[in-house]
Amino acid sequence: MGRFDGVLLMSDFDNTLVFTADALTAGKDVPPLHPKNQAALAEFVAEGGQFGVATGRALAAFMCYVSDLPINVPCVTANGGGLYDFKTQQYLYAVTLPEIAAVHGQEIIDAFPRVAVEAYPNSQHIYVVQRNHVTDQHEVLTQVKCIDEPDLSQVPQPLAKLLFTGFHEDLLAIKDFLTTKPWAEEYELIFSGEHLLEMTSKEASKGAMVTRLADYLGIDMAHVYCAGDEANDMSMLQIAAQGFAPENAIPAVKALDVVPVCHAKDGAIAQVVARLKERYPA
Repeated sequence: MGRFDGVLLMSDFDNTLVFTADALTAGKDVPPLHPKNQAALAEFVAEGGQFGVATGRALAAFMCYVSDLPINVPCVTANGGGLYDFKTQQYLYAVTLPEIAAVHGQEIIDAFPRVAVEAYPNSQHIYVVQRNHVTDQHEVLTQVKCIDEPDLSQVPQPLAKLLFTGFHEDLLAIKDFLTTKPWAEEYELIFSGEHLLEMTSKEASKGAMVTRLADYLGIDMAHVYCAGDEANDMSMLQIAAQGFAPENAIPAVKALDVVPVCHAKDGAIAQVVARLKERYPA
């Protein structure tokens, strides 16, 4: 019996588990998992803990990092659009956008010519319409080359999510634009970064999928812990027995009932594990 038997820890990837902001904004390489995080998670898993990632990234944009992470449970992808088991290489559960979302997404970018949209089927491919500078930077971050298409009608269905990329002021304007549309309530629209605005099914969220994962694993929610830094992490931080937020988290995340830990670039998840050791003494 290990001290962390029956304990589930789910971490956001970008800027929580690994600090990737510089890769997106300055084209730098994505750093490896911080040595402190590596050691702490190895101890957590060795003591019976179950660790996974809940990421806004779709499967294609996360695959290249999995082998370097001490993951031992299925992971949440596409902001709750999917629950993927890397051992069996299949989705346990998926929530996809309705086909009409491609029409609605096209209407949005037609109205905002500086904004690109990345389309994510539940596959190994990412498609882009109206490519911009953020798309180019995002390709460096995800290490996946996007396939250019003239419009969203050419992208394979079903889609896990649409990701609008561009200047923050344009993305804020898109949120306002949606309030004028009768179909706005059909979607979840949430920031995963200053230049990244996610559009998913209303039923898709990290919190809902972490809850589903805990049920699948037979873990009581009283022993589920989550860490995240952005608006798209708030749903899982709120359903966790305790949420954790790195120093670089946005103010709205810090305002939740979360335990603050150090900056993601300094090994925030190692501090999370240290707090869990206090909760579950040997």
